[in-house]
Amino acid sequence: MAETSVCKSAAATLMAKRAQPHRDQRLSGTLVLMSAESDPAALYPDIAVEGSLATALQAAGASQGLSLTALSSESDPLRHASIASTAPGREPLIVSGWSWKRRWSITGLGRGRSSGPSLILISGNTDQLGAIAQVAAAWRDGMALAGIEQVAGFVELSGRYEPPDDDPRHVIASQWGYLRQEARAANWPTQVELIEAAYARPELRRLYAFTSHWTLRFATVLPPERPEVSDGEVSLNTVCIAASGEDGFTVRARWTELKDGEHTPGAIIANTNTADEAVYLALRSAACWG
Repeated sequence: MAETSVCKSAAATLMAKRAQPHRDQRLSGTLVLMSAESDPAALYPDIAVEGSLATALQAAGASQGLSLTALSSESDPLRHASIASTAPGREPLIVSGWSWKRRWSITGLGRGRSSGPSLILISGNTDQLGAIAQVAAAWRDGMALAGIEQVAGFVELSGRYEPPDDDPRHVIASQWGYLRQEARAANWPTQVELIEAAYARPELRRLYAFTSHWTLRFATVLPPERPEVSDGEVSLNTVCIAASGEDGFTVRARWTELKDGEHTPGAIIANTNTADEAVYLALRSAACWG
């Protein structure tokens, strides 16, 4: 019996060793991956034949009857290209090839006719260069964002829209659109509940809102591009509501307060079970208005 057990054990060990890739095979795979990352031609041989991603995009567009003018990246022409847009305030659409897998990402920023910073309007990724050419043509022609989403299934809208002017109401509405979309994409139910409860109240909907560490914050004036860098400003240090998962919601009088010369989290007004309760208490707080 002991001899049989030993034989079975030895056989199992041998089979396990055979099932594992040889060290040289594993090393070879690693070298192939490293080679692909250092040499984009290994992942994109067809792009290398064209000479650049920009040229390949133009060819992909031409095969569909689309005339594209793409600019090539000087530092990495096989992986990066851009396509300018005729729409006011839109930055060139950026197309980037992944370094570890044959796939491309797109990013489209814009600010509409406002003078504010350019923010992400569309994004997405796909392994179909022809689909990217279609999106690039739509972006170039100034097609509405909702229309671009319909051009190709991989396109994701950020929820922002392109403000027609510098009216703060448009900028604020665009930001709320982004927050609502971001919350849904994050797959965090309590965050969605909080954002929607706050959005339902006109008193809060008129304020510029943003999130930080799953906390919904408000500004009584339009903040800079990165509002969190100015936490000390009164206009940004207002009432805030945190979505705490299973623990419900926490309402604070302010994001931070100064104690003994140091910034600490603002005083807690209440902990609630529902977002509606939290929003109601936030509205009652005088700190809401700065």
